[in-house]
Amino acid sequence: MKTIWTIVLILTATLSYAQTAAQPPDHPSVTVQGRTYTPRSILARNMGTPEDQTTQFPPHKIIGNIYYVGTRTLSSFLIVTPQGNILINSTYERNVPTIEKSVEQLGFKFSDTKILLGTHAHGDHQEGDAMVKQMTGAQVMAMTEDVPALRDMKPGGKEHPIDKMLRDGESVTLGGTTLIAHLTPGHTRGCTTWTTKAEEGGKTYNVVINCSLRPPNVVTPPIVDEFNRSFKLVRSLPCDVQVGDHPAQYDMQTKYAKLRSGSRNPFIDPASCKLEPDIEEAMFHAILAEQQKAAHP
Repeated sequence: MKTIWTIVLILTATLSYAQTAAQPPDHPSVTVQGRTYTPRSILARNMGTPEDQTTQFPPHKIIGNIYYVGTRTLSSFLIVTPQGNILINSTYERNVPTIEKSVEQLGFKFSDTKILLGTHAHGDHQEGDAMVKQMTGAQVMAMTEDVPALRDMKPGGKEHPIDKMLRDGESVTLGGTTLIAHLTPGHTRGCTTWTTKAEEGGKTYNVVINCSLRPPNVVTPPIVDEFNRSFKLVRSLPCDVQVGDHPAQYDMQTKYAKLRSGSRNPFIDPASCKLEPDIEEAMFHAILAEQQKAAHP
C-alpha cells in the first residue's frame, strides 16, 4: 500500500507541477444537483476576483443575533450579545477596516468585540487576527491543531496572537450565546466548524458555520481518514441555517436578494445544509479515484 501511494504522489505531483494554489487543475469533474464542478471552478466560485475578496458586501442580519460583516467572497460573522460581541473570521488584514465599517453600519461598536474566532488557518480567513486584537483587545481563540500554522502567519511581521487553544467539542460562551467548536480536519489540521443556536420569531434554530471541506489537489493517506471523518460529522449536525467561510458555499447573494424583497428568511433552509458537503465529498472521492487510476494505468 505504501508503494502504491508513493507512485500516486509522484504521478499527481508531476501532473500538477505547473499548477498553483490559485489555479488547480480543471479535472476531475462531478455533478451534484444538476450542476457540474471541477477543482478550478470550486476555487473560482469561492474566491472570485481579487476585487471581490476586498470589496464590502452589504452587512446584514442572517438570523437572531448573527450578522454578516464580510466581503463579497470572504465571510466574516458578528454575533452580538449583551456582554460584547464575537467575531468569526478576520479575513485578510487589509479587510479589517472594511469589517469594522460593516459592524459600525449595523449600529454596533467594533470596540465591543470581546472574542475573535476563526474557521481555519489560511490567510484569507485569519490573517487579520493580530490587527483585530490590536484594535479591540479581543481574546483570540483557535483550535489547537491549527495553532502552529497560525503562528507562522505574520502579516507585517506581527506575531499571531493566541489567547486560548481550543479542543474538539469545547464551548465558547459570551452573554448567553454559546458556540461549540467541532474539529473537521482535512482542509487544514484544525479546520473548525462552529455550531450555535439563534432565536427568531419565537423559535430556536440550529446554526452551522462550516469550515471549508474543499480537498487539496493531491490527496495523501493521512488526510483520507480526516476528510471521511469530517464529512460524516458535518452531516450529523442538526442544521436549520448553514453558512460558510465563503459566501458562495451557502448561496449568500441569492438569499440576500430574497431577504431584501421581504420574503420569509431565506437563510432558514434546512434542505441546503448538506449541499456543500455533497459537492466536496463527491470531489474528494473523484480526486482520490483519479489518483488511484494514475497509479494503475
